[in-house]
Amino acid sequence: MRTPLTELVGCRYPVVQTGMGYVAGARLAAATSSAGGLGIIAASTMSVGQMTDAIRSVKDRTDAPFGVNIRSDADDARDRVEVMIREGVRVASFALAPRRELIARLKDAGVVTMPSVGARRHAEKVAAWGVDAVIVQGGEGGGHTGPVPTTLLLPQVVDAVDVPVVAAGGFFDGRGLVAAMAYGAAGVAMGTRFLLTSDSTVGEEVKKLYLGASDTVVTTRVDGVPHRVLKTSFVESLETAGRLRGLARAVANGARFKKISGLTWAEMIREGRRMRHGRDLTWAQVIQAANTPMLLKAAMVDGRADLGVMASGQVVSVIDDLPSCEDLITRIIIEAQTVLTTLSATDDPHPR
Repeated sequence: MRTPLTELVGCRYPVVQTGMGYVAGARLAAATSSAGGLGIIAASTMSVGQMTDAIRSVKDRTDAPFGVNIRSDADDARDRVEVMIREGVRVASFALAPRRELIARLKDAGVVTMPSVGARRHAEKVAAWGVDAVIVQGGEGGGHTGPVPTTLLLPQVVDAVDVPVVAAGGFFDGRGLVAAMAYGAAGVAMGTRFLLTSDSTVGEEVKKLYLGASDTVVTTRVDGVPHRVLKTSFVESLETAGRLRGLARAVANGARFKKISGLTWAEMIREGRRMRHGRDLTWAQVIQAANTPMLLKAAMVDGRADLGVMASGQVVSVIDDLPSCEDLITRIIIEAQTVLTTLSATDDPHPR
């Protein structure tokens, strides 16, 4: 199935697995790319050394193209870019708009740049800076999200930029892929659907919670900005906790993250200043942002859903199985081709 996305990055099918922190490691990314999609390593929650190891692990498992997702505002973003270039990574993915100098460096090295955006103006900005493609996520998506649904945001962005647009937020099957292409998208990106595969390293007990979930909630109590997660008793406790209690928890989580990441307090403060400037956050929100890595790790790595949060798109309510990445992508493509064939027959003025 050829689209501008497959031509750009060299994958067989226009299906992208998003960079989910503590979920999208080497195994999931390699399985996705081997199956013909575009797997993306979530390196924002990894050290530079761990990121390098993950890249090499994917390369050992597959010759197919894959990507790496990093934070463009991280203190070591430039170092990470150099690692990607040196290791021959095909796609650089960003959760926030990458700096212009990073885009230029990656393009000079032949690496495809593909940031995620949640608003038309953000897509226009990065397109003007020279990115190769954009992932546009509507409000249905998990993790950090905006208020505009994909069906409204996607056509706006497609009409506004002249680079391939990948649709995210609300996709899980072949019908969705065809619908996104009808809006002008070059493919779809999925997070929750790939989290719930047999190739995902998320614990089985946590996967059972996802499969049994029927509702998500958008909360600002994780890191100060809207974050779509599964609705659990722990999330409800975050919502009802007083501000001082929430800040105290954030400071404690920040200390734990410092220990795990190896960052100094000075480095964390510098990173906080960049976050505040780049995203117009208050200092209280910056402190709350320290919650995110530890609350995600508690649930997704340690299996403690009672002590952490589980980012999730609204599609979680219609997912009921754990296929392999190969079976999932094959199913999506077959269904998409069936839908396209049916639509073509419907348009035939002389059906047989």
